[in-house]
Amino acid sequence: MVTTTQAFVDYLQKEKKYSPHTINAYLNDIISFQSFNKINFEQDNIEQVDYSQIRTWIVSLVDADISNVSVNRKIASLKAFYKFLLKIKQIEVNPLLKHKALKISKKLQIPFSEKEVAEVFVRMWNPLGFEEVRNKLIIDLFYTTGMRRTELIHVKAADVDLSNNTIKVLGKRNKERILPILPIIKEQFSLYISERSSLESVKDIEFLFLTKKGLKLNDSFVYRLINSYFSTVSEKVKKSPHILRHSFATHLLNNGADLNSVKELLGHSSLASTQIYTHSSLSELKKVYEDAHPRNK
Repeated sequence: MVTTTQAFVDYLQKEKKYSPHTINAYLNDIISFQSFNKINFEQDNIEQVDYSQIRTWIVSLVDADISNVSVNRKIASLKAFYKFLLKIKQIEVNPLLKHKALKISKKLQIPFSEKEVAEVFVRMWNPLGFEEVRNKLIIDLFYTTGMRRTELIHVKAADVDLSNNTIKVLGKRNKERILPILPIIKEQFSLYISERSSLESVKDIEFLFLTKKGLKLNDSFVYRLINSYFSTVSEKVKKSPHILRHSFATHLLNNGADLNSVKELLGHSSLASTQIYTHSSLSELKKVYEDAHPRNK
């Protein structure tokens, strides 16, 4: 007999087409609540809980110093589960129907300046060997396409079309998009592919970016790579692939790109997600305005 949890997983896979990573996150959150419920309320079946039990779980998470962002994500998993149970008529009322997400203080993501990015490329001007060539291409791809870290990790060699100067990435909810490759980095692709072909052993051959042992990259590897190179030119607290993606969007907007075009390049489903990048652009616009307006002379 298929459990409701397994039915939910099948639903996320087949109908929602979520990635394995997302499905595992949902499942872990549900199992976490099940365990809490069993220990604290001696109740195995979370289909029969009321909001007071869920609220007790939320309080325990907050008391454990889990951030509001993480708590909200866990509750979103639970809410999706109960919406599914409602859909298949397993329950009559969603216990989270009137739940309000915990407040989150919005932290402004500070992008790298154009000067900082340029300085990194100056220092990587003449890469030698497989790792240096790979690292330069990774940084250039982040900065010239705005792709996400997980998108870059999962790019396959077959996704690169140098004849049309494009690269295909698989974004959130398995949505594919085609991104342009600037002519300036086309030669880097050819150089990297040549270096890659000289690796002694390649296990994950379908993936474009590999370690020197021929394995697919992982999240922490890519984070350390970006952090390492940008730590030499920037004193910003956060130096991550996401900040490089943020810099891509901000620099495009600063140089006249329209919001809709940036939205499509980033793979956002709505303009609301892209508008967070206009804060930095507004700062740049204000500076230009203050420097140029006669009344400010």
